Amino acid sequence: MLRRLLVSASNPAPLGRRGERIAARYLKRHGYRVLARNVRAPMGEIDLLCESPDGREIVVVEVKTRRAGGRGQPEPEASVTRHKRAKLVALARWAQAANRWHDRPTRIDTLGVLVDGRGRASVRHVPNAVEARGG
Repeated sequence: MLRRLLVSASNPAPLGRRGERIAARYLKRHGYRVLARNVRAPMGEIDLLCESPDGREIVVVEVKTRRAGGRGQPEPEASVTRHKRAKLVALARWAQAANRWHDRPTRIDTLGVLVDGRGRASVRHVPNAVEARGG
């Protein structure tokens, strides 16, 4: 699913934080409830911790933001490596245990944000992009 949002090109915030704000806004518009941002855990950080639109699932969201470049550039979310996927699985398990969400399914989504030279962002949300049971 690809959506276009307008963001200010003069925003001084670092690109990653901008991308996370764009991602949170996108998810809220699509019915997700953002429970927390930048959740620090012993093994890393969860960019966005959400509840699915139906309220059944906990969703760990990895946000990848890039500036638009030349042709042939991979999508931002393509930079989620095998190591990062394993870390996301560990983070999802940690969040589930820390919050006693053992009875709630947890999934891991990626959300790629590509910002062009005019400050417009393309958002690509990939639900269940990482298998939560393995790396």
